[in-house]
Amino acid sequence: MLALHRARQGFVKARTSQANQIRGLLAEFGLVVPQGIGNIARQVPELIEVATNELPGSFRLLIQRLLDHLKELDRQADEIGAQIESWHRDNEMSRRLAKIPGIGPITASALAATVGNARNFTSGRQLAAWLGLVPRQNSSGGKSVLLGISKRGDTYLRTLLIHGARAVIYRAKLKGATSSWLQTLLMRRNVNVAAVGLANKNARIVWALLTQNRDFCPDHVPTAARPASPV
Repeated sequence: MLALHRARQGFVKARTSQANQIRGLLAEFGLVVPQGIGNIARQVPELIEVATNELPGSFRLLIQRLLDHLKELDRQADEIGAQIESWHRDNEMSRRLAKIPGIGPITASALAATVGNARNFTSGRQLAAWLGLVPRQNSSGGKSVLLGISKRGDTYLRTLLIHGARAVIYRAKLKGATSSWLQTLLMRRNVNVAAVGLANKNARIVWALLTQNRDFCPDHVPTAARPASPV
């Protein structure tokens, strides 16, 4: 499974590089294509067909060849993605993790295949630290100084978790509905910091679900946070 993830990641990187190359070559002739793979697929075929662009014939053929290569990379990435999702549907641990907002089949399968037995970590914070989602410390003389995230551990998993957190924040801003915790965080910090904070929280939730063999519950309140019952 991890080999599939690495192969898909390679195709995605190559696809992005190919799209940027096409965009850059067209920009040399004054033709600007907006960012996004979808814009390349929609707009570039029309640009190379328009006779008023005064593009050399050999250049049009070159761009068409690069477009064909881009489509092949896209097809390869989609095929491997389909294999990953098929594995995800058959894996109980992966399905359980995918219920967490910000974690989809790709991230869930990567976590399930990489983390394995979550009890190897003593706490959710240790798992988050293993992923590089906790602050670096520069402390001495009894004074604690917290810096940016350590960025240690698995870069691929950390990137997936942060991208998923960004998607949650983006949807929350569009719909205007999100958790009170995230609302408070967004009022105090910028979007990038909030995304890392949510990724850190999701990593801790992953540890809790895997060690306690539970399904995700958005309204769950930790035992320590519950008010004491009246005597």
